[in-house]
Amino acid sequence: MPVPPEIPMPDANSLWQHTAGPRPAFPPPPDERFDVAVVGGGYTGLNAALHLAEKGLRPVVLEANRIGWGASGRNGGVVSTKFRIGLPEVARRLGRDAALRMRELGLEAVRHVGELVERFDIRSADYRPTGSLRCAHNQRAFHALRAEADWLRRELGDTTNIVLGPEETARETGSTAFAGALLTGKGGIIHPLNFVFGVAAGLRKIGVAIAEHSPVDHIRREAGDMVLVTPRGHVRAGQIVVATDAYSHLTGATGAAGRAVIPFRSAIVATEPIAGTAAEGLLPTDRSYAETRRMMRWFRKSDGRMLYGGRGAFGTRDSDAAFRALESAMKAQFPELAALKVTHRWSGLVALTLDKTPFVGRTDDRTTVAVGYNGAGVAMSSLMGKHAAEIVVGGRPDLALLGRPLAPIRFYGLREPVVRAATGWLQLLDRIGR
Repeated sequence: MPVPPEIPMPDANSLWQHTAGPRPAFPPPPDERFDVAVVGGGYTGLNAALHLAEKGLRPVVLEANRIGWGASGRNGGVVSTKFRIGLPEVARRLGRDAALRMRELGLEAVRHVGELVERFDIRSADYRPTGSLRCAHNQRAFHALRAEADWLRRELGDTTNIVLGPEETARETGSTAFAGALLTGKGGIIHPLNFVFGVAAGLRKIGVAIAEHSPVDHIRREAGDMVLVTPRGHVRAGQIVVATDAYSHLTGATGAAGRAVIPFRSAIVATEPIAGTAAEGLLPTDRSYAETRRMMRWFRKSDGRMLYGGRGAFGTRDSDAAFRALESAMKAQFPELAALKVTHRWSGLVALTLDKTPFVGRTDDRTTVAVGYNGAGVAMSSLMGKHAAEIVVGGRPDLALLGRPLAPIRFYGLREPVVRAATGWLQLLDRIGR
């Protein structure tokens, strides 16, 4: 059967593609019945399939494009315990126990990444659990980081966070632009495309069916089964897991999940190698680093290059203006990079939720959905695949805020102008130091 055309969105001209190992290939979906059809072949979908197979079920993964084409191959490769919502806010909403459970989920998510790398021997993922640094862009933000560390220690018994002053932060980053920082020892950095390749290859070895170029155009109930219609054939299954995150809008079959999140474009640039240049001494501890601005920017090293990313681009195509803004911000923050060329520029979609937390749970008696990682998804999206599998078999994992009902965003058709207006307001607050 001929391969159908790919979903009409651009490939990522990314450093990850430039440095990736061999891409695993997968055949069309077999014309058979499965216990569970997993829609989406990223971190969540692959992990759901893995844990369903471990429970004795027979899953199939249906990927609209290629493994690693979406967010799992476009992100910054930051492995983090964090959520977009702060734990003090969780405690204010739902109490200390909920905040404690959210913290446990974050730690579990990071451990889960390490376990996958070890289990499938994904050496090419180059996972480095070096921790992460949140860098305060002004004194107000530094006081907030210090208050957060005090709260975590006092209320949750978390002593893993270390407050760094401006001089220590300058030694950690090579930049004097920060008022201080909060160092978290958990998490680290990874090659995200090699990671997803390695997990997919591991599933293939244990006999899990994965089909690429198989967008699910339509789903219907028929004779007690769910029938998933793809350009390569029909797949029958008893249950469905939807794991399409910010790309849920690409086909009508996953539109309900898509209307519960706001796709937001995140862009990344990478420089030529910095060895032998004035920038060689930057980021000597090789962690992940993020700013505290509302329109967050982050940076790290990979392949001997500086990577710098941030949010603020719109639409389904790359934005030259967003890339230029990122490059300008990077070189202003790190003047040592001024003479270096940017060799790679790429972007991808982040799924934002209105309450800043992911969703994983049932939407009906046959469908489980896991989406909405808010830009912190390498670790959490992998773990949520595991918990989605538990829900499929009737389990009730304790997910705190993550287990709320999935609800469509009101006035979804107005999302782009609303997001543009909200982003402009946040950028203004960042500029005036609020």
